[in-house]
Amino acid sequence: MYRMTQENVPPSPRAVLDAAAVKTAYKRWANMYDAVFGGISMFGRKQAVHVTNHLPGKTVLEVGVGTGLALPFYRKDLTITGIDLSGEMLDKARERVKEQKLENIAALHEMDAEQTSFEDNAFDIAVAMFVASVVPHPRQLLAELKRVVKPGGHILFVNHFIAKKGIRLFIEKNIAWASHSLGWHPDFAMESLLPEEDMQRAVIRPVPPAGLFTLITLENVKTK
Repeated sequence: MYRMTQENVPPSPRAVLDAAAVKTAYKRWANMYDAVFGGISMFGRKQAVHVTNHLPGKTVLEVGVGTGLALPFYRKDLTITGIDLSGEMLDKARERVKEQKLENIAALHEMDAEQTSFEDNAFDIAVAMFVASVVPHPRQLLAELKRVVKPGGHILFVNHFIAKKGIRLFIEKNIAWASHSLGWHPDFAMESLLPEEDMQRAVIRPVPPAGLFTLITLENVKTK
């Protein structure tokens, strides 16, 4: 099975965040993440889960599960595995699973989304929530999700992407310098994640608030 490596990943148009920077940032955010980002990100999380709940398949990988904000909204007959690079965030997710008695959560692993330990074709669906602009190599993330999702399964991304014009574009460009402190890229372009052929096949839709986030649904078409 072909696995994309750092050597054959297209260059990203923005500065790369390494794993250490991401872990450091989200260690700081863990205790306040829900309060600061939970409300504004919940629209996108619920929309991604809503689409997931209506797709065929029973096994779901949630990438960037964080504190587990989306976990209570999955259909109870789906089996959910979550991964995240931050152990501190995962501790919060485990507390949520225990407190809300979420029996369909199979496992929560501390794991690098660009190089997981899962077998090929292990899941029917993979959902990456607010993680594409965090990982060092977005195309490598995409390749890894294509590897672990079965042929004909689906890969979903919900994420913030840089605006094409207007005041939001101006703001996003001017706060890009703070990427390492934020732990994500305000100036992240969709083209950094999706090659043209996937862009053409994907279902791409804005989600609230005010189209600040985007939901991408991509059928996993295996290539030889």
